[in-house]
Amino acid sequence: MLVTRLRAQEIARRAGGRVVGDGDATVDVWAFDSRVLGDGACFVALQGARDGHDFVAAAFDAGARVALVDNDFAGVPQLGRGRALVHVGDTLGALQEIARSMRLDRPELHVVAVGGSTGKTSTKDLLAAALASRGCHANAESYNNEFGLPITLCNTPDSARVVVTEMGERFAGDLTALCEIARPDTGIVTNAGLAHGEHLGGREGVIAVLAELLEALPAGGTAVLNADDPASPQLRATTLATVVTVGETARADHRITEVLIDSRLRPSFVLDGKQFTVPLHGPHQALNAAMAIVVAHRVFSVPLDEIALELANATAGRWRMELLETDSGVTLLNDSYNANPASMEAALVAFAHLELLPGARRFAVLGDMRELGVDHDDAHREVGERTAGLALDVVVGVGAGGAAIARAARAGGIEAHVVADAAEAVGFVAPRVRRGDAVLVKASRALGLERVADGLLASAHRSGDASRHEFSGGDRP
Repeated sequence: MLVTRLRAQEIARRAGGRVVGDGDATVDVWAFDSRVLGDGACFVALQGARDGHDFVAAAFDAGARVALVDNDFAGVPQLGRGRALVHVGDTLGALQEIARSMRLDRPELHVVAVGGSTGKTSTKDLLAAALASRGCHANAESYNNEFGLPITLCNTPDSARVVVTEMGERFAGDLTALCEIARPDTGIVTNAGLAHGEHLGGREGVIAVLAELLEALPAGGTAVLNADDPASPQLRATTLATVVTVGETARADHRITEVLIDSRLRPSFVLDGKQFTVPLHGPHQALNAAMAIVVAHRVFSVPLDEIALELANATAGRWRMELLETDSGVTLLNDSYNANPASMEAALVAFAHLELLPGARRFAVLGDMRELGVDHDDAHREVGERTAGLALDVVVGVGAGGAAIARAARAGGIEAHVVADAAEAVGFVAPRVRRGDAVLVKASRALGLERVADGLLASAHRSGDASRHEFSGGDRP
């Protein structure tokens, strides 16, 4: 599927920049990572932890035709015919302006924005699967910020009729800025929790920033809210769009009933008289799927039977409730992408549902939940207390927040230990787990606890168990 082809001189016009090199150099894909771009790309040299300008030459070697660079960029590579630099005052601002202009060029494109404290990526993935027959494009992984969303819009194929954009928020005004670029027609707010509460001013600040998404919807648009979330009535009052609610409460416009979880943590449920099965893991995925179903059916008129079939093709993002297993018989639930109180609760509840053989043990490797502000101490203590009622056997706390979780778990009668980092966690858990045991790994992104899952898999490999199985659907072999 082709993306709108732009020449370097057109990119410069949209971005208010100037061209060095071949103004007719043409691109049909956009990227900010020189390691993954292909032939015909526009490489956007962003400045963050690393300066993208250091990788312009590598981007051209990988097949880029155009690079969007700052005005003071002096490292001009050998351009030649079919290659160009577009110099701008600010590459991020230029990328956003290009994406905004491309969105305005396509008023027929229906944009769905997915926001919320947790569940954004899964809901986005489930909705994209449900809308497969409607020419749907969705952001890759969690491209949900000030540069990921513009890249998603720039890479939306010409054939697409709908694009699902996940929108993340860390500061007040974030969703307003993203909506000004994407101009969503439909919005989903999965829930309002404490994620990024440190920057947003606690729960009320979270609600206020999520309201930005709803305020941006047109009067003829649709807002889908979580009927089970106490913040939804407050959010409802902020939009002129038609509001539809989804949840297990009897007050929901679309009520979820008969939720069941199979032996591999895949939920099934009934919604609007139809049974659905979700290939993602955890009871919380029932709500995520139901919100996606309601949008696909009500807004895009996809038949429920078709949605039920298409949902089977949904896949989980990396390090998000990945259910892995080695031939040594140790099951890993890797949910290490990020963590906040709501997602920690969801992961722990799902882990408790995992069916194990008699005598097998559950190890929960839990680390810091960052950016909670004044709620930090209470949130970690409450997670530790929650473990006592979930049939866990061993809690391993990683980092300062993990230590607080472990202390509360120990006070509740759970065996608990504290380690400094991911490497120490692997060294502690690997010699203690045995066939039939299960390990949950979860913490905020900064702790890098995916290394615990990788280390346990590598340990099994070194001990002679070379196989790794991933259960994202289908039956256990």
